[in-house]
Amino acid sequence: MEITSRELTGSQLPGINSVVLDRIYRGRGIHDVGDLDRGLSGLISPVALPDIDIAAKRLARAVTRQEKIVIVGDFDADGATSVALCVLALRAMGLSSVDFIVPNRFEFGYGLSPEIVDIALLMEPRLIVTVDNGVASVLGVEAANAAGVEVIVTDHHLPGAVRPKALALVNPNLPEAEFASRAIAGVGVAYYLLGQLRAELRQQGWFSNEKPEPNLAQFLDLVALGTIADVVPLDKNNRVLVHQGIRRIRHGKCRPGIKALAEVAGRRLSSLHAQDLGFAIGPRLNAAGRLEDMAIGIKCLLADDDASARNLARALDELNKSRRTIEATMTSDAEMILAEAQLDSSRVGLCVYHERFHQGVVGIVAGRLREKFNRPVIAFADAGDITPDELKGSARSIQGLHIRDVLDQVATSHPGLLLKFGGHAMAAGLSIKRIHFERFQVIFDKSVRALVTEQQLQARLLTDGELAPEYLNLATVAELNGGGPWGNGFPEPLFSGDFDLVSQRIVGEIHLKLVVKTAGRLIDAIAFRHPPFAQIPLRVRMVYRAQENDYGELPTLQLVVEYMQPLA
Repeated sequence: MEITSRELTGSQLPGINSVVLDRIYRGRGIHDVGDLDRGLSGLISPVALPDIDIAAKRLARAVTRQEKIVIVGDFDADGATSVALCVLALRAMGLSSVDFIVPNRFEFGYGLSPEIVDIALLMEPRLIVTVDNGVASVLGVEAANAAGVEVIVTDHHLPGAVRPKALALVNPNLPEAEFASRAIAGVGVAYYLLGQLRAELRQQGWFSNEKPEPNLAQFLDLVALGTIADVVPLDKNNRVLVHQGIRRIRHGKCRPGIKALAEVAGRRLSSLHAQDLGFAIGPRLNAAGRLEDMAIGIKCLLADDDASARNLARALDELNKSRRTIEATMTSDAEMILAEAQLDSSRVGLCVYHERFHQGVVGIVAGRLREKFNRPVIAFADAGDITPDELKGSARSIQGLHIRDVLDQVATSHPGLLLKFGGHAMAAGLSIKRIHFERFQVIFDKSVRALVTEQQLQARLLTDGELAPEYLNLATVAELNGGGPWGNGFPEPLFSGDFDLVSQRIVGEIHLKLVVKTAGRLIDAIAFRHPPFAQIPLRVRMVYRAQENDYGELPTLQLVVEYMQPLA
C-alpha cells in the first residue's frame, strides 16, 4: 500500500484561522473561501435544468385542478427520500391525491417499465412523475403515453442513445444541460423541481391564508440523507444541501422516521454528521430495497408520529442485520471463487457469480471486493423467476475509470451481449444472459485493460499528511466536524503518522481496540476488521481519522484506523 499526502493548491485561505482546516481545504482544491459558503443563498439557480419550467407548469396544473399524481421511485435510499419528499411537498402545496409506487427489484427490476405503468394505471392517475429514474424508461413512458397519461421524468443518471418521449425530462446530466452541478442526486433534482413548482403556484396566486405557502427547507433532512446515501460527489451545491439538512436534523427539525432510524442506529441527533447518514441511517433504509420492499422505508420516512416511525425503523434495523449476515457470507464466498480461479491476480476487471448470491446485496459485495483488490468489480446474481436465464450484475469502479463508459463500450463492440445497463462513473447495473457469463468475464477484462492505467491499479491511500502532536486533541476534532460536510469528492480528513503500539485487544469478535503512544502521550484507537499483531510493543505506521469517543463519562480522543503496517 502506497501512502501519499495530498498536494496543496494556492496560498493560505483568508478567514480560515485553523491551520489544520486550511491545509485540508487546499488539499481539496479550494481556492476561494466563497466555495465554503454553505448558506442556501449560494444554491445554483434552477433555471438551467432542462424542461424544469415545462414540468413545473404541468405540476401546477395538477395541483390547482386536483389531478391524481403517482410518483414512481427507485428502490434505494436516494429513490426513497425522493418519493417521500415529493409526496410530502405536494401535499403541503395543497394536492389532495398523490400516491407512489416503488418497483420491487425482484419482480420488476429498475425504473418505469410497462409493467409498472400497468400497476400505476390502476390508481387512475392523470400524471406520473418519476424520481431518481426514468431517463432510460423508453418503453414505460411509451406505455403511459398510449394510455393517455403524461409523464414527467426527474433523474440524474446518464442518458442512453434513445430518450423517453416524456412531457418533460428534468435531468442535469443530459449533454445539452447547462446546470452547473452534474453531481446532484435524484432527491436534489426533485427538490429543485418542487421549488420551481412553488414559484409557479405563487405566481398564479394559489397560496392564501387558508392555503399557506410551505417552507421547503423543512424537507432538507430528506435531501441530505438521499444525497449522502447515494454517494454522489459533494460539490459546493451538494455541500450546501447536505449541510442545511444536517443542521435541521441536529436541531430536531427532521422527519420522525429519520429520528427513529438514528435512534436504532445508536446515533444522537445533536451531534449527527454526514458519515452517520452514509454508514448508519442510509444502510438501514437501503436494507428494505435490498431484501424486501422499499415501501417499508418510504413509509418510515412518511410517518407522522414517533411511535409509528419507531416500529418501522425497528423493522428496517432487523432487515439491515439480515443484510449484514448475507453480505458477510457472500463476500467470503466471492473471495474464495476469485482465489480458486486466481482471477484476482490475473485479471484487471473482475467478475464473480454464484447461484446462491442475493440479488439485493451484490452491489455491496462488489464494493468490498473493489476495496480489497483495487480493481473494478462486477458481482452477479440470478435475476429471479420471471427471467430465470438472466443474471443481474452490480458494478463498482476504481478512481479514474468511468464504469458506465466501460459498459457502453462493451455494448457497442458486442451488440446483444448486454440486455440493459446504466449508472454512474463509480457504480452501474447491468443484465446479461447466464450462458454469456464466462464470455462477458473475458470481454469486460479486456475492455478495462484498454482504459485503465497501471498507476490507477496501484493501491494508494491519499492522506492529509501528518497531524502534529499538538493538534491531536478534541479541539481539532471539533474543527473537523464543523468543517464539512465530508463525503465523496470532498473526503473526510485522513491523516498518517508513526506510533508506538502499546496494547491491543479484540472487541466485537473481529475488531482491534488499541492504545498507541506518540510524543509521550497515550491515545485510544480502533481498527475495524483487523487481525491482532503477533507481538507487541511494536512501532506502526497508521492512516487514521480523528474522532470523539463519547462512550464513557467524559469524551476522549479516538483514532479510527483505516490502514496499519508494522515498521522495521
